[in-house]
Amino acid sequence: METGQFFIAGINYKKTDAAVRGNYAINPEQYAIILQRAKGAGIKELFVLSTCNRTEIYGIAPDATTLVDLLCAVTIGNKSDFVQRCYIKQDEEALQHIFAVGAGLDSQILGDYEIVGQMKLAIKFAKEKGMIGSFIERLFNTVLQSSKQIKNETALSGGTISVSFAAIQFIRQQLTDTLDKKIVLLGTGKIGRNTCKNLVDYLDTKNITLINRTAEKAAELAESLGLQYADWSQLENEIHQADIIIVATNAEQPVITAKNLKVDSKKILIDLSIPHNIDPSLAQQDNVLLANVDDLSKINDQTLQKRKAEVPKAMNIIRKHMNEFAVWNHQRRHVPILKAVKQKLHDMHSCGLFLTSRRASEDINTEAIQKVVNNVAVKMRNRHQPGCYYIEAINDFMTSSH
Repeated sequence: METGQFFIAGINYKKTDAAVRGNYAINPEQYAIILQRAKGAGIKELFVLSTCNRTEIYGIAPDATTLVDLLCAVTIGNKSDFVQRCYIKQDEEALQHIFAVGAGLDSQILGDYEIVGQMKLAIKFAKEKGMIGSFIERLFNTVLQSSKQIKNETALSGGTISVSFAAIQFIRQQLTDTLDKKIVLLGTGKIGRNTCKNLVDYLDTKNITLINRTAEKAAELAESLGLQYADWSQLENEIHQADIIIVATNAEQPVITAKNLKVDSKKILIDLSIPHNIDPSLAQQDNVLLANVDDLSKINDQTLQKRKAEVPKAMNIIRKHMNEFAVWNHQRRHVPILKAVKQKLHDMHSCGLFLTSRRASEDINTEAIQKVVNNVAVKMRNRHQPGCYYIEAINDFMTSSH
């Protein structure tokens, strides 16, 4: 399949740990800089997917190095380390990858569909900056259709398993009873909200205090679930009293450190953020049990095994949608020729080259010309193959003089 120079360069959980991935995570300001510089680098279309499990840059570019340079120029990680750890995929392989990502087949927890929402936001942001064209837009829409069909027709996402749910399972493994344990949850974004609801549903506890930099968001979620909330200024006091601290913030530096957390009793710390929002060095303290997203991904159960059995079904659906995209991508290259044919016919009509009688002139109108163009399109779809000279004949027609 020909897709031009469509590249993906990225790192994910398979070859890099959470600390390394954090060096290449990007925030909205960094993303905006990448998009601003992209056109000057000869890139036609581009978006960046940065989550707790991966940072990937997708684009139609002169080469993959151009994409890597753009990404590494705004991150705290250096280019040489990125190149050693990254994967680069082009054209067919790149298409297979984005379909797998959208289906949850490449997620750290198999079948996790949170990635779809993250992809939507990444592409929406790039589109607002003028870096999404017809290729990526059509590609992503096809990926969404494939993902939706997989979700509806397979059990790839069956059962309850996600990073937020894995956090609950981790707590269960450490504690037989959580009713008397005080839980503090930092961050009320999507992952924070999901984790909060799982805490209420699966641990059957209301002894939860929510803290968010925007206090109104914490208050709204707390009131809807019958929980408590505290202002960010009360952070140090709240975490000191807590038995379990879960962090789902999106800060560039740790928000829980040895400076604000005084450990005088056993505490479970769970960091759902990339880069780390809990200082990893806290794990060295007595009475501290710290888990990050990589630790949580290792928690397996029967649900995961059932999901693995659904992978072949998902792959069949992906192949079907990839073929549909390949047909569209093949046909879209004919558009410039068809536009030129239409213009040529209009020019010939204007010059009177179709004029054999007054009646003939009246019959040859815009609708008739469009009919001819449509017929040409059908023939091009059906005859563009080795040994066929239809395209060459069209080109001869286009270059002929009136």
